[in-house]
Amino acid sequence: MKAVQYEKGAAAWGWVKDVPKGFVVSVGVLELVGALGLILPEATGIAPALTPIAAFALAAVVLSGALFHLFRQEYREIGINVVFLALAVFVAVGRL
Repeated sequence: MKAVQYEKGAAAWGWVKDVPKGFVVSVGVLELVGALGLILPEATGIAPALTPIAAFALAAVVLSGALFHLFRQEYREIGINVVFLALAVFVAVGRL
């Protein structure tokens, strides 16, 4: 939603209105590319070594999001970041 439906994101999340549209779209694109990087290398058998790299990169994006919400004192938003961070690290370590 962040990457392709900015208006819905602005309505759903209060923080979207406080940052530039380009930032929100960039984060959405990074998350999509990270998700594809988790799935495609293993699914296709082409360069499966990229899967843990994508997982660590996605973990960095999610950690940045958690820190963003922490600094804004949006503690309720951090929970999903922690879950996605744990999943990304689990995949990264499991694929190493």
